[in-house]
Amino acid sequence: MTLILEAIGYGGWALHALVWLPVLGMLLVLRSEEESAKHVAFWWSLGVFVLSLGLWWAFEPGWGGMQLASSTPWIPAWGVDYALGVDGISLFMVLLTTFTTPLAILGSYRYIGKRQRAFYALMLLLEAGVVGVFLATDVFLFYVFFELTLVPMYFIVGIWGGERRIYAAIKFFLYTAFGSLLMLVGILYLFMKAKTMLGVPTFALAELLQVPLSGTEQLWLFSAFALAFSIKVPLFPLHTWLPDAHVEAPTPGSVVLAAVLLKMGTYGFLRFLLPLFPVASQHPTVVSVMMVLAVIGIVYAAWVAAVQPDAKKLVAYTSVAHMGFVVLGIFALTLNGIQGGLVVMISHGLSTGALFLLLGMLYERRHTREIEAFGGVGRVAPLFATAFVITALASIGLPGTSGFVGEFLALLGTFETHPTIAIVASAGVIFAAYYMLPMVQKVFFNALEKPENREMEDLSGRELVILTPLVALMILVGWHPTPILERMEPSIEVVLERVEEAAAPVMEAEMLPGSETSHAPETAPTTSSETD
Repeated sequence: MTLILEAIGYGGWALHALVWLPVLGMLLVLRSEEESAKHVAFWWSLGVFVLSLGLWWAFEPGWGGMQLASSTPWIPAWGVDYALGVDGISLFMVLLTTFTTPLAILGSYRYIGKRQRAFYALMLLLEAGVVGVFLATDVFLFYVFFELTLVPMYFIVGIWGGERRIYAAIKFFLYTAFGSLLMLVGILYLFMKAKTMLGVPTFALAELLQVPLSGTEQLWLFSAFALAFSIKVPLFPLHTWLPDAHVEAPTPGSVVLAAVLLKMGTYGFLRFLLPLFPVASQHPTVVSVMMVLAVIGIVYAAWVAAVQPDAKKLVAYTSVAHMGFVVLGIFALTLNGIQGGLVVMISHGLSTGALFLLLGMLYERRHTREIEAFGGVGRVAPLFATAFVITALASIGLPGTSGFVGEFLALLGTFETHPTIAIVASAGVIFAAYYMLPMVQKVFFNALEKPENREMEDLSGRELVILTPLVALMILVGWHPTPILERMEPSIEVVLERVEEAAAPVMEAEMLPGSETSHAPETAPTTSSETD
C-alpha cells in the first residue's frame, strides 16, 4: 500500500481533497435527479472515505507533530492562512468522519422521502465542515469550519426531523452559537496579543503557542474556549439540547451528530485548550471542576436514561455519559487518560452511531420507538438481534469490545492522579448495564405478544452492508487497539509536555485575579516537532 501511495504522490493535497471533494459532491447532488441524489451522495462519500484511508499508511506513527501540513495565505492583511495538517489526535477523527458519512447516507435510503437533493447535499456539506474542523491548523480557519457545521445540521433537524423539529433545531443552534461567540472573543484577544508581542498579525496555532499569557489571562481565555467546547461535547449541565436534537433528528442526522459532531468539543480541548492555556489547564480548581462535572454527567445521564420509555431518547442520554468519560480522561492529564478518552471517542462513534442506525431500522418497520411496543423481536429477526446485542455490549464496555478499551484506559489514567474520582466514575460502567440491558431484554427477548412484531423483517442486504463494518470495528478495536494507540501516543505526549513545562511554581499566585504577583509564565518555547 505504501508503494501505491508513493506512486500517486499521496501527500498534503489529500488533506485539501478531503475538505473540498464533499463540496464538489454537494454540487453534483444538486444537479442530479431527485431519485438518484442518494446514490450520487453515497458513492461520492464512499470515494472520499477510500481516499482518506491513505492517511493510515501515509502517517508516520513515531512523529508527534503535524504531518502532510501545508499553508497558503488566505487573508494576508489579517494574518489568516488556509493551513491544514494532521497528527495522531486528528487522524482518527478524520477517518471516523469519512467512515460514518457513507454509512449514514446508505442508512437513510428508506427514511428520507422528500427533498432528497437538498438533504444529501447538506450531508456532504456537513462532512466537509467537520473534516475541516479536524484538519485546520489556523485558528480563524478552524472557527470558520466550526461554525459552518451548524448550518447543515440546523436544516437537517429542522426540515427532516420529527414533530418538535423546529424547537430542537433552534435550541441546538442557539446553544452552540452562544458558546462559539464567546470563543470568538477569546480568539480575537489572542490575535491582538500575538500582533503586539510578535509584531505581525497571525492566527496560526503554532505562532499563538509562542504568545506569553499571564495566569489571569489564561483563566479568562480558558473559560471562553471551555464553554464553547463543553456545550458541543456536551458536558453537564450544558447537555439539555442534545436529547431533543437526537430524538427529533432523522436517523442519519442522529448518526453524524453522535459519531462526529460531539467529538468537535473534546477535540477542541486537546487541540486548543490544553496547549494554549497550560497553566489554567492544570490548575487544581479548574481540573476539579471539569472532572466533577464529567462524573456528574456520567452518573446523572445513566439514571435518566434508565427511565426513558423512548429507545432513541435512552441512547441519546448515553452520549452524555460516554462523553463524560472522555472529558475525565483528558483532564486526568496522563497518557493513559488521554489515550482512553480518544479511544472512547472512536468507540462511541461506532457503537452509538450503530445504535441510532438500528433504532432507525426498527422505526422503519414499526413506526414507533416506544420500548414497550416491542418484544420477542429476536425470534423473528435473529440477525437484527445479534447486531443489536453486540452493539449494546460494546456501548456498555464489555471486555473484548472497543468500549472496554477506552473506558478502562480513561479510568486508569484518572486513577493515577485522582483515585477517588476514578472510583466514583467507575460506577457509570455498572449503571450503563442497568439502562442498556433491560432495554435489549424488553425489545428482543421478552414474550412475543404483539402481532405486529410477529411479521418483523430481518436485516436486508443493504442493512447488513451498513452494520457489518461497524460491528467488525467494535470487535477489532477491542481485541487489537495497539495500532491506534501507537499512532496517537506521540501527539498526546507533545500536548502533555507543553502542559507539564508550564510554570507550575507560580501557578497558584497567577490564577488569582487582581493578584499583584500575576505575570506571564515562562512557558517553554515549542520545538519544531510541536509546531510543524
